[in-house]
Amino acid sequence: SVESTQSTGKRATNIGRKELITLGTMFGKFSKTEKFKLHITALDFISSYAKQKVWLKPGAEQQYLYGNNVTKAGLGRISAGTEKYDGVVVYNMNDLPLGFGVAAKSTAECKTTEPNTIVVFHQADIGEYLRAESTMS
Repeated sequence: SVESTQSTGKRATNIGRKELITLGTMFGKFSKTEKFKLHITALDFISSYAKQKVWLKPGAEQQYLYGNNVTKAGLGRISAGTEKYDGVVVYNMNDLPLGFGVAAKSTAECKTTEPNTIVVFHQADIGEYLRAESTMS
């Protein structure tokens, strides 16, 4: 919440700049080749502003949370107007954000594609908190 963020910020002013390492939410990191890699910690912020969304059927949720791509068979819904290679936020059917990825097919292509065709490339999911806990800092 905004109130707790402001409270944390006020308390951080009592710590010297050399001692304070970080404050706030980590959105990602730059790689050695200077490319920015978005982390799952940014999901709460990204999901509130997402225009392209994908909803998964209940049976596909677990596969997505294990780091797998989304196939047409697991697709519950997709936002109208989603183009190929658009960034998408992945939700379960109860509108809980599960992660984010890249659309492998447009909305129109999803209607006519085979059930085993990949429709969303996996980038990050909330299961990463458990799988990569030691490298999240």
